[in-house]
Amino acid sequence: MKILKKHRRAAAWAVALAAAAFAAYYFFLREGELPVEYRTAEVERRDMLLTIDATGTVEPEDLVNVGARVSGEIVSFGKDNKGKEVDYGSEISEGAVIALIDDEIQKSNLLQAEANLERAKASQKQARANLNVAEANLRQAERNWKRAKALGVSEALSQASYDSYLSAWEQATAEIGVAQAQILSADAEVMSCEADVKLERRNLSYCVIKAPVDGVVIDRIVSVGQTVVSSMNASSLFLIAKDLKKMEVWASVNEADIGSIFAGQDVEFTVDAFPGEKFFGKVNKIRLNATMSQNVVTYIVEVSTDNSNGRLLPYLTANLSFIVKRSKGVLAVPNAALRWKPADSMLADGCPSEAPEGKRFVWVEAPDNKVRPVAVSIGVNDGAYSEVESPDIKEGMKVVTGGEVASKKGVSQNPFMPKVPQRKKR
Repeated sequence: MKILKKHRRAAAWAVALAAAAFAAYYFFLREGELPVEYRTAEVERRDMLLTIDATGTVEPEDLVNVGARVSGEIVSFGKDNKGKEVDYGSEISEGAVIALIDDEIQKSNLLQAEANLERAKASQKQARANLNVAEANLRQAERNWKRAKALGVSEALSQASYDSYLSAWEQATAEIGVAQAQILSADAEVMSCEADVKLERRNLSYCVIKAPVDGVVIDRIVSVGQTVVSSMNASSLFLIAKDLKKMEVWASVNEADIGSIFAGQDVEFTVDAFPGEKFFGKVNKIRLNATMSQNVVTYIVEVSTDNSNGRLLPYLTANLSFIVKRSKGVLAVPNAALRWKPADSMLADGCPSEAPEGKRFVWVEAPDNKVRPVAVSIGVNDGAYSEVESPDIKEGMKVVTGGEVASKKGVSQNPFMPKVPQRKKR
């Protein structure tokens, strides 16, 4: 009886295992026969741009730093074109007074220099008068010496008197040279004093700060009552933009991209102050003094742009796109169509899985729920779409961007994910 029960239990296990195997085979077979649902996108004709992105700062094209060349206290500011005190954003004209520095010290220095000049001129006149006296003394000494030579040493002219006349003539001759030297010294002193007067007049004029150009005051660095000190470099007072209708964007471009940047290149950029609005410019120059930060080398690229409408303000942050290549009206597909690769079971009979060298595959639907490849050449890639070239690619053609196996319940499944068998409901 026990042996019979054992046989019955073993038979029951065998039947259960066979049923499980049959069920697994049935479900896996049915699952493998389920069709693949392909996601597709149309081949579009569109304009494509290949760009290099960078960030930069909006800068005035011509910027003048107005400084003080003398030391002193700021006593007042001038008036702008609207008659208001010069301040941030004031429009000023060339030659207009924009600030005054206390000039008392410079006036005193000028008076002293002028007094020294008058003293030097008086000394100059005295030196010339001394020359006239020396010349008169020389003429007298020459006459006495001639008479002494004519008489010679005799009872009428002693040896001592003879020698005295000779010495007087020699001394008078020497005094001529001394007087002439004094005149040269006096002339030099006059020239030196005249230079000092010019210098002090110039320093006095520096107390009146005038605008060197027409423009707009970007920055006013001093206030009334503040003392400016002039040393080796002129103290900065104002920063004036010559013409805000012409602006530049200084962009930092990575060394890996600088080879694609050239003068005259078209540039598009945006600023955070005006979201969604595009501005346009052209590359003006590439500065050769590269900078290195954390082992990254960057170059400053100057981009010129028109600002006739005054929308761009100095020092705004700009996001630039340098146009490297532009293609208009070309066929393009989403980049997903180039990234997707089907499983071997999805390939139509006789279709290769690898593209020829220098080509890429896009996939189109074929009969029997399969796909077939179309070899294309890739052109401009804008990050979302890629330009494609092939005689087999037509506008409006649908290319596959993905595929999923459809379950019985209509739920798509990724064909590359493992499948778990489900129990069939009766």
